[in-house]
Amino acid sequence: MSDQNERNIELFLEMLSAERGAARNTLEAYAHDLNHFCGFARVAQTPMRDLSTQQIRDYLGVIADEGLAVSSRSRRLSAVRQFYRFLFIEGMRKDDPCSEISAPKKAQKLPKTLSVDEVEHLLDTAAHEAKAAKGRKQLPAIRLNCLLELLYATGLRVSELVTLPRNFMRADNRMITVKGKGGRERMVPLNGAARRAIKIYVEHLDAKAKGGRHSSGFLFPSTGADGHLTRQRLVQELKALAVSAGLEPKNISPHVLRHAFASHLLEHGADLRAVQQLLGHADISTTQIYTHVLDERLRRLVNDHHPLAQ
Repeated sequence: MSDQNERNIELFLEMLSAERGAARNTLEAYAHDLNHFCGFARVAQTPMRDLSTQQIRDYLGVIADEGLAVSSRSRRLSAVRQFYRFLFIEGMRKDDPCSEISAPKKAQKLPKTLSVDEVEHLLDTAAHEAKAAKGRKQLPAIRLNCLLELLYATGLRVSELVTLPRNFMRADNRMITVKGKGGRERMVPLNGAARRAIKIYVEHLDAKAKGGRHSSGFLFPSTGADGHLTRQRLVQELKALAVSAGLEPKNISPHVLRHAFASHLLEHGADLRAVQQLLGHADISTTQIYTHVLDERLRRLVNDHHPLAQ
């Protein structure tokens, strides 16, 4: 049985070399993965050629239990798939046992977020710097405070935030109209802190325009080519603010604050559909990632603090 397994692997590698021009490193990688799979066949006391779909699934389970990374498991499955495809095409097997096997799924990467206390500390630091700033530093500091209050109050995408038009607020100042992806418009409520920050910022913006209204159509104008504050500049200012607040700069970004907006709403009992609408997600499955964030946070809470968790 072992000799036949080795012969079939050798024939497969010869095909890769002759018909596909596979490089030496590629052939060695395939040989390594298939020889490992061959060891599983020996333990199962079944020729590789005759292994069933379920046995191949069992093999994937074994290497998963061994702690092999998803990318490595996917690579080994790819080698096994191509091996059985070769056997099927060459008539050495009547079916392809891998046709119904899906590749291992990568674990969904949870978005970074911040605690309520961390966000509040960041906002307090921005407000303090806005009040303390003088001269040329005053308007940028007031603008950053306004940007932060808006971002955490609405969960806007950074592209939506920096391109807000000057007249984005409704007459009652309690709702704003946002044009999101695909030109879809949505209504988002605005809290009191954000409204006050906008009012103070606009007053200083207009005062800088020599007593008149700033001519730009954007709420956050810039002399750059885009005519508005760039996302790159906002990120730079946020990183600098994080340093002032004693927070890790790599953990602070406009997108992280958007995540914080969503996860904090859900923590306090908001409906998932409502959060989907506020974020402007076309598909609720995109919003559901935040329920995983909450699940992970609760798991850590129990593991860290429950007396029986150790």
